[in-house]
Amino acid sequence: MRICELFQSRKPVVSCEIFPPKHDYPVETIFDTLAALSELRPDYISVTYGAGGSSCARSVQIASKVKNDYGVETLAHLTCVGADCRTTDEVLEQLQRENIENVLALRGDLPPEIPCGHGEEYHEYAKDLIAHIRERHNFCIAAAAYPEGHPKCPSLAQDRERLKQKVTAGADFLITQLFFDNRLFYDMLDQLAKIGIHCPVTVGVMPVLNAAQIRRMTELCGASIPNKLTDLLNRYGNSPADMEKAGIDYACAQIVDLVEHGVDGIHLYTMNKPRQTARI
Repeated sequence: MRICELFQSRKPVVSCEIFPPKHDYPVETIFDTLAALSELRPDYISVTYGAGGSSCARSVQIASKVKNDYGVETLAHLTCVGADCRTTDEVLEQLQRENIENVLALRGDLPPEIPCGHGEEYHEYAKDLIAHIRERHNFCIAAAAYPEGHPKCPSLAQDRERLKQKVTAGADFLITQLFFDNRLFYDMLDQLAKIGIHCPVTVGVMPVLNAAQIRRMTELCGASIPNKLTDLLNRYGNSPADMEKAGIDYACAQIVDLVEHGVDGIHLYTMNKPRQTARI
């Protein structure tokens, strides 16, 4: 099923994200996680894609297992940095052979050791990848949205304009980067409506289970940490069990407020932790 059709029949659409194991671990190490998450019957599970295509084969294999073995709809991530158009088409054709109908089109981060390709055979931005997929293939396409703006974008207004370019190019729905203050998301929705973006927007929620990890992630993606969450990190950061409980409670409170405001979807960044995801 094309995920964009789900938004027409239910609200919120509930989903979760997983990532392939590192190359020095067997791919089978994630199968227990897949089984546990599949038992929750999410509307779909998204599978991340390694920077520069470094985990492409594993991503396709895992996405196929989610869809064809567990019967859960799948959203396969696809990045364009470091991959030429021919390679991109090969991956998309492989996904189609595995009955996968949905992709999340991203620019992606390029590791220093991988040279960046330039020229007509490469896509520089997500909007270019989206236009390529829309022109040559038949997928439901998701794109990323940043409530606080992309960290490399000069201004919030320019970020919103670039997001509109993704939708104009063919994105069917949006998934947000993590954030911890719902007001940021509601402000973004108002801004998108003013510039004519009316497609479904799914909220990406990151449960804070590890204080050091979340500080690193927010530094990388440019997300802010509100005072209420900072207090929790300072209070429970050195107690893993207490931090996990407080983080789950915070995520649940955030989700309750979002659902009460009628959001289109909730997307849990699971960090491959099915037990904590099940509690939420």
